[in-house]
Amino acid sequence: MPPPNSFPPVRACLFDMDGLLLDTEDIYTKCINTILARYDRPKMPWSVKAKLQGRPMGESNKIFLAWSQLPIPITQFQKENAELQSKNFPHAKPLPGVEELLATLDSTRYWETKGDSSNGTAGRRVHIALATSSQTVNFHLKTDHLTDLFSVFEQPRRVLGDDPRIAPGRGKPLPDIYLLALKAINETLAPGEAPITPEECLVFEDSVPGVEAGRRAGMRVVWCPHPDLKVEYAGREPEVLAGTTGEAGEAGADTPPGEIEDGWSEYLPTLESFPYNHYGIVPRPKTFA
Repeated sequence: MPPPNSFPPVRACLFDMDGLLLDTEDIYTKCINTILARYDRPKMPWSVKAKLQGRPMGESNKIFLAWSQLPIPITQFQKENAELQSKNFPHAKPLPGVEELLATLDSTRYWETKGDSSNGTAGRRVHIALATSSQTVNFHLKTDHLTDLFSVFEQPRRVLGDDPRIAPGRGKPLPDIYLLALKAINETLAPGEAPITPEECLVFEDSVPGVEAGRRAGMRVVWCPHPDLKVEYAGREPEVLAGTTGEAGEAGADTPPGEIEDGWSEYLPTLESFPYNHYGIVPRPKTFA
């Protein structure tokens, strides 16, 4: 791994979706708390929610049900939860800064194609891919009303939670989904374009398990969490950024995380006014009529 002061320019940006691109985390909480109230159970605290974020649905359900002790079978919980989500997910909206960030990154491909430049600096194509634990049905519930926004993610570069190429039990916080997203990009590069390496990738995440997945993939990470999650991990931010909170357990033995304050990860409170130059990304100059 290169030291922080010698990072190569970012050539690929890999995005989580829930709570990072879309304001869905509060929707998840609303649905869960509705079910808890039906059975006279307390609301879900962020200490529990933090462990659910980013993980595959089956694993997060197992963690939630162990905590909640709902007096219903898992099939009943899944049915009630799915009904609530199907009503609420179609109202999901992009989080602040998302639309501009994705449009700017997507524009780099046109700049390079046209051979444009600014102040003698040539534009660099930045490839983007989606790596979300959301399964196909929920993905469409959340995005079918936002087709223009998600059109920047070309179909081969969308990796969803039920992708058969991800082995059972190998979801976030393990690195497989991000390594698969990078593989999807490299398999669809233009002829003659050099393959992209993990250290040339920037992962965008809001969840703690997701940050760990990115770090275990050997990639740089931007952590942009829900404000309440940030409060939950107050004082432990260096561990989160290094991916050393231990979310993967023994399953992560073959893919070590980063190190505390190694410079591979940064916290951003929002994706607004994203610092492109910090990552060697050269946005296409804006044109004015």
